[in-house]
Amino acid sequence: MKLNHLHHVAIICSDYEVSKRFYVEILGLPIIQETYRAERDSYKLDLHIGQSQIELFSFPNSPKRPSYPEARGLRHLAFEVDDMDETIQELTTHGINVEPVRVDETTGKRFTFFSDPDELPIELYEK
Repeated sequence: MKLNHLHHVAIICSDYEVSKRFYVEILGLPIIQETYRAERDSYKLDLHIGQSQIELFSFPNSPKRPSYPEARGLRHLAFEVDDMDETIQELTTHGINVEPVRVDETTGKRFTFFSDPDELPIELYEK
């Protein structure tokens, strides 16, 4: 078996317009395609990131997923950034709280976390 690369990550949000604004306007991810599926009363927004995509879904009354204490399963979404300080400054101008920067003991690289509108943990990892 040969896996080529990560194709996409799927995220289910509680408020489609709030999450769309967050991922498109604040994080700056370009829209590939937006689809409304009337039979499911659901939006699907495909966003471009590197060689991959984020699929942002809305479903009525979707249950909240526990994040703290850390639950079993996928832990977080991580984005590589060129300049940690500049990225943090941009996020804070939008009122987004960012955790203190830490250093990865293995790689020596700086990283930090913040949350999307549904409290999904997002990591920034400096190149």
